[in-house]
Amino acid sequence: MKAFGQMLRYIRPQWPRIIVVVLSAMAIAAMLSLSFVTIIPLLKVMIGTEGLHGWVDRKASEYYYGLEFYAPAPLQLTDGSGPSLRTHLWVTKVAKGSLAEHAGIRPLDYIADANNLRLRDPNTAYLRLLQELAVAKQDVLHLELKRPEKNSFEPLSVELKTPGDSRCIETLGWNSFQRARWHAGVIAVRGMQWLASFLPREQTAENKVKAVFLIVLVTAVTTVIRCIAKYFQDYEGQKIVEVAANHLREDVFERLTRMPVSIFADEKPSDLISRIVRDTVIMSTSLRVLLGKALREPLNAIAMMTVALYFDWKLTLVFLGGGPMVIVLFGTFGHKMKKATRRSLAASSQMLAKLQEAVAGLRVIKVYNQEQHEQRAFQDISNRLLRQLLKMAKVDAATQPVLEVLGMFAGCAALVVGMQWVATEQLDGAEFLGLLILLGASAESVRKTSDIWTKIQQSNAAAERVFEVLEQPVEIEKPEAVALPPVKDRIEFQDVTFSYPGAQRPALDGINLAVTAGHNVAIVGPNGSGKTTLANLLPRFYDPVAGRVLIDGRDIRDVTLRSLRGQIGMVTQQVISFNDTIAANIGYGQPGATREEIVAAAQRAYAHEFISRLPQGYDSMIGEQGVGLSGGQLQRIVIARAILKNPAILIFDEATSQIDADSEARIHEAIEQIMHNRTTFIIAHRFSTVIAADVIVVMNEGRIVAQGQHEVLMQTCPIYQALYETQLIKA
Repeated sequence: MKAFGQMLRYIRPQWPRIIVVVLSAMAIAAMLSLSFVTIIPLLKVMIGTEGLHGWVDRKASEYYYGLEFYAPAPLQLTDGSGPSLRTHLWVTKVAKGSLAEHAGIRPLDYIADANNLRLRDPNTAYLRLLQELAVAKQDVLHLELKRPEKNSFEPLSVELKTPGDSRCIETLGWNSFQRARWHAGVIAVRGMQWLASFLPREQTAENKVKAVFLIVLVTAVTTVIRCIAKYFQDYEGQKIVEVAANHLREDVFERLTRMPVSIFADEKPSDLISRIVRDTVIMSTSLRVLLGKALREPLNAIAMMTVALYFDWKLTLVFLGGGPMVIVLFGTFGHKMKKATRRSLAASSQMLAKLQEAVAGLRVIKVYNQEQHEQRAFQDISNRLLRQLLKMAKVDAATQPVLEVLGMFAGCAALVVGMQWVATEQLDGAEFLGLLILLGASAESVRKTSDIWTKIQQSNAAAERVFEVLEQPVEIEKPEAVALPPVKDRIEFQDVTFSYPGAQRPALDGINLAVTAGHNVAIVGPNGSGKTTLANLLPRFYDPVAGRVLIDGRDIRDVTLRSLRGQIGMVTQQVISFNDTIAANIGYGQPGATREEIVAAAQRAYAHEFISRLPQGYDSMIGEQGVGLSGGQLQRIVIARAILKNPAILIFDEATSQIDADSEARIHEAIEQIMHNRTTFIIAHRFSTVIAADVIVVMNEGRIVAQGQHEVLMQTCPIYQALYETQLIKA
């Protein structure tokens, strides 16, 4: 989960929105629990004997004092052999450390009077006693008890402290947490009493209708509040995720542009693209779940479980018996999902690479009749992806049914146990029904979270691939690097050796070369002799394994990359254009260049003629990968870009290879003009380009085998003679 945790650092700066999301989720949980809790008072109003007020008073008295009373059925309200249940409160349980225990009340005691109510009304009903206990404002209640002693009932008088005394619990020895929990419960109970106070206490049909209306109104209000909170949670959560993902993509792209060129020799560009685009989308999807139902549904389940624990903790614990198995299953399914997701992302990037390769080489595929070969290769990749997707689908499909089966077993166990308790009058029927609804709703919330852990594991697998890019090294620049002054003297390669990673022999081996500033050097040699590699060392696309590259006696590793590359212009055989206007592609060499400067550069590169004939001229778009223009036209645009930059050092790597013969002479004339008083490295096969160079350097197998003028080399260098006869003169 390390990679997934790294994503959180993009979320933390948005802490105000996070607070809104968390508070909204808490409000949703509270309102949903309250909506379900209203079922119990609704049942009490419609089918209970004590009514809404009696039920609220009993719950308040139980909470305040730690007492539990027997709720008599209608047939039990007639007088029997013992104290009448119609006029007495029968205590069934006294909580340890409670106010009632501290007052001396015991289980099976009967409360006969409170604050001398019997003196005012000898027939005071048990509901009136409940009311006196529940709404007591004084610090102490004077209670008259009847305690069973063998075959008789002994009268007792006790003093019971009430919540009206702010110091009532100080004598109970509770710790700070117990006190805080009790006070929070008192606030909740008083809220129930306040809501019930809007209705009359008389148990008439009209009052029952009013009570039902009030309960329905409370349910409607809580639903509206819950829906508003859900809107804020979903919107703000999605905003957090999208902003974070956007910043992550920007950081990955920024790291991509700062990575050494050597890394791209091993990494596939399509894989890097897939990580920036597809993998970040998967991360975003999972994070939206994390800030959505992954936060909301567990809070809903916890809130409803808390309420259920308040009503009957033993029955709730029976229901929670399947919890450990759920946690084990979450871990197992999550591990399988992460493994399959990582493999599917790798297969997806391979598919992207194959698609790009096929589209770019479609003409070659067709002319060599290789359609079936490419189709089979694509099918292999597609089948690998399909296998991983099916594994993910299997885990996703199994999670919810397994949880539902576990939930069914837990619910059945709670139902059987609860029915036994109701039958033996250990649990009130209405409360049992409310408990079942609360437990069922909490189970539904847990069911909705069944895919959360697998989603997080999917996100973690994607995050690992994305953050692997961010962990790649950047181009090395010394902290004490200085800006490189304009080139004045010379460029030197001293004992330079370079090897590509994994290569069996060095690409350059002991290169020594000195080039006077303002001169142009033509580098020739067979394919693979190291010509392009030598040129790539100058802008530090690669650093030599041994030796040094010096400019005016300064090692280029001691200067800033920006100042070094700011003095270099490059035109390569592989034309690089951007999906933008022609003017923007030329102006890429000099940000802020005016249209006049762009046109002048195009004229010097002999590109203005064909550009001006286009319908939109310099505002014409160059399609992706140069679609819409010929290779020769694109090459002239790239040469114009180099001309506009006006660099001190020019590198032409087969720069005229795609230029038609008609334009070549004029382009060479332009190149000769811009080479004046500049240091120029020309890698070319064309005779006209090489012959005009101040110095010709001949390379073979990574070494410089000769250098000098054309006439001298023709007499002294067999390799040059062979090149001249087989390549240069033919070109």
